[in-house]
Amino acid sequence: MKYTMTLFTEFCTQVKEQYLCRETIEYSSCSLEKGWNIKFKKSGKTLCTIYLREGYFTVMIVVGRKEKEAVQAILPDCADRLQEVYERTKEGNGQRWLMIDLDDSGKLYDDIFRLINIRRG
Repeated sequence: MKYTMTLFTEFCTQVKEQYLCRETIEYSSCSLEKGWNIKFKKSGKTLCTIYLREGYFTVMIVVGRKEKEAVQAILPDCADRLQEVYERTKEGNGQRWLMIDLDDSGKLYDDIFRLINIRRG
């Protein structure tokens, strides 16, 4: 996987403009994913979190109890990679923390925005 900074910049700009949210750079000591990340928040709710990698970036979206039914309804129409991530991610406390590796602006990119839209509520 290889992305360009253009894709990363495009993604961040689209999140901020589409959802009128703010981003914060934070260091997470969470056992799931330690390290620096960028969180996009709206009204105190995290819409997504980005982890920069070498050659790609990972978008984390939490699918909770409130979002589960809506996400499962669109899942059959989503990119195969997203379906695989969803099925592979174990549910805990009624949540799935989807870690989606992104390296291009194709269908998966669009599907991530569908998930963020559901997350936004």
